[in-house]
Amino acid sequence: MKKVSMKKMSFILLGLLILLFLFSISMGTVKIKIIDILKVFINDSSVRTVYKKILMDVRLPRTIMAILVGMMLSSSGTVVQAVFQNPLAEPYIIGISASAVFGAVLAFLLGLGDIYYGVFAFIISVFVSFMIFKLANFKGKVNTSTLLIIGVAVSSFLGAFTSFSMYAIGEDSYKIMIWTMGYLGGATWQKVGIISVPLVISVCYFLFYRNDLDAIMMGEQEAHSLGINVSKLKKRLLVISCLIVSFSIAFTGMIGFVGLIIPHTMRMLIGYSNTKLLIPTTLAGGVFLLFSDTIAKNILSPTEIPIGVITAFFGAPFFVYLAFKAKKGGTTGGI
Repeated sequence: MKKVSMKKMSFILLGLLILLFLFSISMGTVKIKIIDILKVFINDSSVRTVYKKILMDVRLPRTIMAILVGMMLSSSGTVVQAVFQNPLAEPYIIGISASAVFGAVLAFLLGLGDIYYGVFAFIISVFVSFMIFKLANFKGKVNTSTLLIIGVAVSSFLGAFTSFSMYAIGEDSYKIMIWTMGYLGGATWQKVGIISVPLVISVCYFLFYRNDLDAIMMGEQEAHSLGINVSKLKKRLLVISCLIVSFSIAFTGMIGFVGLIIPHTMRMLIGYSNTKLLIPTTLAGGVFLLFSDTIAKNILSPTEIPIGVITAFFGAPFFVYLAFKAKKGGTTGGI
């Protein structure tokens, strides 16, 4: 397959994102024409007040949150796969997401504020991700089978705690249930502002070390010869990945497979170099999650489907495809 240039793909994705953004905020129980949306943006007094309230208080925060979370999950997925040197590594699959949910549930049980959900999720997910990395690492190489087994085990164990918490809390367990399925309906401008901070920090950090990531993918010995402290860099990248996954989960719940589908698709279209991959992958994550959320809130309107269900619908078959591809290629899969 002929590869697409990073610049061309970025422009295509940016155009798709703008079109999908306008389409998404126009759709809902109350349909709003594009012309009326533009009038709201330019503060035209002739537009109906109800349209302005729906757009500014409900749809815009939710739509922007979907884009930001998609960007966070796809960029973290790209980096986690590079760190583990495995295309099947993804925060949802290897247990990082489940550990972040565990931390958020713990903060909820302690009666702490929303911001602490992200803090607790971050602390727990960092600890668990390092544990997974250490257990799956054998003689400097991560074994795919071991990685997936440990990830499933960790997810099951922490999922059991989450389920027990829901049972123990009773009628007030609705918020925890939402976390387990993914939900963007609780988006506010305050949450958008909070979640923007780790996104900007993480993407800038990933871009700064994109060349080092490429060196690691060529082999740790070659990376060492270039003066890169591989172990230290991997730990830092893993911490930053946990940071953005934790805050996305704290505000929107466990949304799986974004970090699996998008990086792999972009690699097929662009290539394997992180120098070229990170920006298009980040944009594509925003497009994909916004597309999924548009389906989730409209396909059975006025009933809304949890967004985690939609991403799993796309992601589960894609994961099976990758597994069979790795088996057919006779390898457990380095990137």
